Amino acid sequence: MSELREIFLEREKSTLSPYAFLTSNTRGREHPYVPCNMRTEFQRDRDRIIHSQSFRRLMNKTQVFLAPTGDHYRTRLTHTLEVTQIARIIARGLRLNEDLTEAAALGHDLGHTPFGHSGEDAMRELYSPDFTHYKQSLRVVEKLENNGAGLNLTWEVRDGIVNHTGKCMASTLEGVIVKFADRIAYINHDIDDACRGGILSKEDIPKELREILGETHSNRINTMVTSVIEASTDRGEIRMQPDIQDATNRLRDFLFATVYTNSVAKAEEGRAKEMLGQLFTYFVKYPEHMPELYRRNAAAEGVERCVCDFIAGMTDRYAIETYKKLFSPHVWSI
Repeated sequence: MSELREIFLEREKSTLSPYAFLTSNTRGREHPYVPCNMRTEFQRDRDRIIHSQSFRRLMNKTQVFLAPTGDHYRTRLTHTLEVTQIARIIARGLRLNEDLTEAAALGHDLGHTPFGHSGEDAMRELYSPDFTHYKQSLRVVEKLENNGAGLNLTWEVRDGIVNHTGKCMASTLEGVIVKFADRIAYINHDIDDACRGGILSKEDIPKELREILGETHSNRINTMVTSVIEASTDRGEIRMQPDIQDATNRLRDFLFATVYTNSVAKAEEGRAKEMLGQLFTYFVKYPEHMPELYRRNAAAEGVERCVCDFIAGMTDRYAIETYKKLFSPHVWSI
């Protein structure tokens, strides 16, 4: 059993691409640790993330539809699993480090707020314009998980988590894959959910984009994933073929115009942000009513920082129930 870890490390050296990041080259962890005999460092990170409380909370956090009642709408957890599956396919196709890719993908949204990006917008308005879900994800794994001890993840996984979106760029190709997989996943599953919710029909997608990317959910994902693998092979970079990249960008723009900013899916955003605002104000005034971890951190980092941490970690359901408990009148019975 003690030889398993070394077998895995040697297998990486003999089978992975010259561009792959080898686990043996990791910069390591911030805090001292005893290596595991059965798992490599990135396999260990994957397991720490999956067993964390913040990972479990993703099941009740909004993807696009706020607190949906249907069983088949995506949540932040199912989004994370779809990102991870796509990322691993790309990593495997390019002979890169699947374990590093998987760990970064599983952790990329751990800091996402309740109510999706509307919650993120609320934290920017209430706490700091610099608040982002990806920075919060890093804070979760470094400072908040494990009752404040953090998960002590490797540098490369943390780098992949905090650089998975926007203009940020991870230091490893495996981390960059997560960035591509995230966009491929949400573009396609948000179309699927929008069609399920009656916001879109398949025919609403511009015909020229359907002709390039495919008519169905699976066809579009296959086109995008195949494009990344074919365009990235032996280049030492992760990219899409230019025509597929252009069509993907235009499809994303279409979603912003029809779903993300102008649809029934966003109808409750104002109420959600107002609710989070009242919760924020309340806990800033009464920090003693927060759980012990946040009370403890407030002494060193300030009350507003820790109220932000507390609210950002809430699920949609917990935020709603906390709001009802604090602000809704209760029927008196004797």
